[in-house]
Formats: sequence, structure tokens, C-alpha cells
Amino acid sequence: MLKRAIISAGLYGSDLVRAHAWARFARGRGVILTFHHVRPSPPEGFSPNRLLEITPEFLGTVLDTLDALGFEIVPLDEVPSRLAGPEPERPFCVLTFDDGYRDNREHAAPILAARDAPWTLFVTRDFALGRGRFWWRELEEAVRRSPRIRHDGLDLPAGTDAEKARAYETLYWRLRAGPEDVLRATTRRLAEAAGVDVAALSAEACLGFDEIAALARDPRVTLGAHTLTHPMLAKHDVETARREIAESRAALAGATGREIRHLAFPVGDPGSAGPREFALAREAGFATAVTTRPGHLFAEHAAHPHALPRVSVNGLHQSAGALRALLSGLPLLAWNRGRRVVAA
Repeated sequence: MLKRAIISAGLYGSDLVRAHAWARFARGRGVILTFHHVRPSPPEGFSPNRLLEITPEFLGTVLDTLDALGFEIVPLDEVPSRLAGPEPERPFCVLTFDDGYRDNREHAAPILAARDAPWTLFVTRDFALGRGRFWWRELEEAVRRSPRIRHDGLDLPAGTDAEKARAYETLYWRLRAGPEDVLRATTRRLAEAAGVDVAALSAEACLGFDEIAALARDPRVTLGAHTLTHPMLAKHDVETARREIAESRAALAGATGREIRHLAFPVGDPGSAGPREFALAREAGFATAVTTRPGHLFAEHAAHPHALPRVSVNGLHQSAGALRALLSGLPLLAWNRGRRVVAA
């Protein structure tokens, strides 16, 4: 909660001083934006993953704001040349959508098509096959349906929305800190004990390969790989990580007939993807690989195309002011302690 308050203060403070108008040094050459769900707002109450979704209306606000600030929306394919080439007259922006959600086609695609905006959809193979594990949703549904959560010495009340939020945050971060097999086993056990149909979570949420192939017939749509099973790669041995990266590219290309040149690391923070994973993405032949490490793109990133930062469009901050602050680059450069490239 404190971390979110600090982020909010940074965003709204940056907009208050109109950083987008004067902090050109922080903006860099461009930015890659990250989205997940695009759909109407959920009901108020317990919604711990609300940060992963924005409304269709706010997606329109994002496009309006990019236009007002002079950003040019470009395909991900253009990023390497724009980083290596001369300083552009206008900053560029790339729009990326992770996981392959059905609502991206239903709600985002029509808005993007109406603006003739190119975008990238990163696809996890098992999600497209309807057999993936949305462990964060498993945990959410377990907490939603349970009056108490018990695990490994924890006994957390979960009767009210506030108690559920605290229980979710406590268990989420404890599990994230440990081995991924323990995390997945725990969320499955808790979800199934609460009556959750674990298998249905990804099957209902994500596009199948036939639907993805049809969507990709639009020349504005670029497809990218997002591994086979959506693991935190750095928590696994090198052969597992290599297979997740390389075989996901082959699986997506085979299912869609499209060339797959780009990779998004699942979760994408330093605990999930680091120098080893960047090297594996390069070894697998990807032109770029993107993280969730926050930051804008500078010319120096031309030397690190497999460790590109992105800026998450957070569903908890759906305002033009917060977006202007992110697009200024100033709060992100401050977050990175003045470092333009963070690839270690």
C-alpha cells in the first residue's frame, strides 16, 4: 500500500509541475507501453488485480494523450532502427498487450483500428491452448470465496473486502519470493478448496490460436511470443528457460503462419528475467525482448535490444494526468536513479 502511495505521489506531482512540457531529457527517444486487459470497469470491491485492466474509454484517452504530446505510434519492428538511427523529430510509442486476452480483440482492437494504430499482442502458448495457469487469478478467486486463508503458518481473516485485500497481498508476496512450483501448487490447492474451476480461468479469458491467427491478418497487428507456460524464467534452470523461450516462438509461428520476431518475458521484473534470459532471447533469434522494468527508450538501448524497458499503463491510475507524467519519463528516470539503461 505504501509503495502504491509513493507511486501515486510521483505521478501526480510530475504532472503538477508539467514535466511533460520541459523534461525532454527524461523522455528519451520513445516508450513501449504495456497493457493487459481492456474491458469495462469491474464492480467496486475486492479486486486485487485491477491494476492489470483499463477501460476502453481510457484506451481512447491514452491515444488522445499520445497525439496531444506529439508521440508517433509505431510497430515494435521499428524500434531497433529508431534506437540506432539519428535523433527523431518526434518521440515514438509502441503499444503492447500481454497474454492474449479475448477482451483485447473485443474492446481494444476496434479502437486501435479506428485510429489506424499498430499494436503488438504477446501470446503465451498454453493460454492459447486453454490449459494455462493464471495463478494470480487462482489466488484472487480463492480469497474472494473464502472467509479465512490458511497457509504455512498463516491464518488470515478474509471476511471483508479490506481483509481480503490484506490477505491477498500478504500471501501473494510471500509466494512470489519463493520457488515457482510451490507458488503454483499453493494457489491451485487454495483455489480448488474454494470451489474454483482452475482450468476455466485461462480457457475463458484468452483467445485460441485460430482466433489469434484471424486477428493477425490485420497488418497493424504484430504477434510476439510470451513463452510456453508463463513462468518466472529466472527461477528455473537454464534448459527450462531456453525451451520456454525458443519453443514458444516456434509454436506461435506454426499456429499462425506469422514470423515471430519479438519476445515478452513473463512478469518481467529483475527477479523473473535478467542477463541470462536476455542472452537466451538473443540466442533464440528474437530481434527484441521486452521486460516490465520501468523506463523510456534511449539511444543507449540500441546495444541492449533484448532487455528493453516498458511502461505499464496501470489500471489504478486511469487519468490523463498520470499518463502525462509517465510519458514525460521523469518519474521513471527518478525510479531508476538517473540510469537510462538498467540491464543487469
